[in-house]
Amino acid sequence: MKQFMDKDFMLYNETAKKLFHEYSEDMPLIDYHCHISQKEIFENRRFNNIAEIWLGGKNPDGSYFGDHYKWRLMRSNGVDEELVTGDADPYDKFLAFTQTLEMAIGNPMYHWCNLELKKYFGITEPLTMENAKEIWDKTQDMLQNDPSLTVRGIIEKSNVKYIGTTDDPIDSLEYHEKILNDPDIKFMVRPSFRPDKAINIQKDGFLDYIKKLAASVGKDDLDSIEDIMDALDQRVDYFKAHGARATDHGLDYVPYEKCTIQEADQIFKKAKEGKKLTKEEVDKYQTTLLLHLGRKYHKENFAMEIHYSCTRNVNKRMFDLEGPDTGYDMIAKSNCGDQLAAFLSDLDQTNELPKTILFSLDHNDFNLIGTCMGAFQSTEVPSKIQMGAAWWFLDSRDGMEEQMRSLANLGLLGNFVGMLTDSRSFLSYTRHDYFRRIMCNLIGTWVENGEYPNNEESLKKIVQGISYNNAARYFNID
Repeated sequence: MKQFMDKDFMLYNETAKKLFHEYSEDMPLIDYHCHISQKEIFENRRFNNIAEIWLGGKNPDGSYFGDHYKWRLMRSNGVDEELVTGDADPYDKFLAFTQTLEMAIGNPMYHWCNLELKKYFGITEPLTMENAKEIWDKTQDMLQNDPSLTVRGIIEKSNVKYIGTTDDPIDSLEYHEKILNDPDIKFMVRPSFRPDKAINIQKDGFLDYIKKLAASVGKDDLDSIEDIMDALDQRVDYFKAHGARATDHGLDYVPYEKCTIQEADQIFKKAKEGKKLTKEEVDKYQTTLLLHLGRKYHKENFAMEIHYSCTRNVNKRMFDLEGPDTGYDMIAKSNCGDQLAAFLSDLDQTNELPKTILFSLDHNDFNLIGTCMGAFQSTEVPSKIQMGAAWWFLDSRDGMEEQMRSLANLGLLGNFVGMLTDSRSFLSYTRHDYFRRIMCNLIGTWVENGEYPNNEESLKKIVQGISYNNAARYFNID
């Protein structure tokens, strides 16, 4: 029987061990998409205890911070919501989560949490109800006193070179400015442009948001779709001046319903009058704006990330109580492959297709994406159109292996830009370690089976590329 989570954890052959330990393990990290707070990075936040950093709580505005992956598991274990997102005592929350984690056999969360305890706190025993108090005391003491366990210390300890946060176009980016001007911060933190609220014309709060977007460019309101385009262009320029290299779009599905600017403008004016839009009208407005932004991204050499096939906030009762991003989302079946191809083709027709990374929450889309992206590659950068890493509900071993096998079957796995955390937790960098082990084991297995030659230079180039070098090239990180 193998020891639990030893140095060769998830590495099941000698080639895999060599690839990981010699070529991947010590490479820096590029976390090109996440949801951590740049304010907390600048202020170098120190957490009071492990419950705070794992499970979070409420922000002053009533929204929540924390890890909705963990919240979902706790609810599945019948834990009262007061112990999940409520105001219960932090130690009681920790015990409720510990009890949940013991039941999480086969879930990546079990591995992630124990990897975090090992990497950041030197705890090699798996967390159980029997040792929970001892681990609570040790982690609390270290979080409150160890200089390497502030937010910046954790990032440095994790060997992170680049962090791409997720930022709204109207954000002031004041903390990004402060980070850029702080000589003590050695790693890069850059904003990523996420204009979902300007695109989601069908959702509540759209008109209020348009006024805020107007204010961000010194106007009282935006009266036409051309005004919206101009405002977003100005904000893209502002983000570029702050070092942005990427954008992100969280879409229910990829729309493509072509129309004229005049027709899209009439749809916007109809929404401003408070009238209900048809699905076709929503798709036309969104397509017009997305195409405009895609061309702007290409001009500025931004990578466009598209995340789709998620149905959000499916539990209306809990959404009304707790709001978005609290763990009530699910995988959607979007069937938008033809629209995705038409969208990319429209931009490609005028040579204005930006670097694009496509993420679907439905694993059945992997092969669709793999074949679609192969139709739109160019000489701008190797594998300009990328299949994104196994995302959200898919970032398990099975999901990661399936994504990489699909990419290997249909494209060039050796050019893959690799893993990201997509996380709100500063301890989540162990997910890169988890991914790298799975990646090295997959490649090592192919070599051991005689399916790829045991050529050290070729394997080193592939493994180090997927671990770090490909993303550094793709996002222009020095």
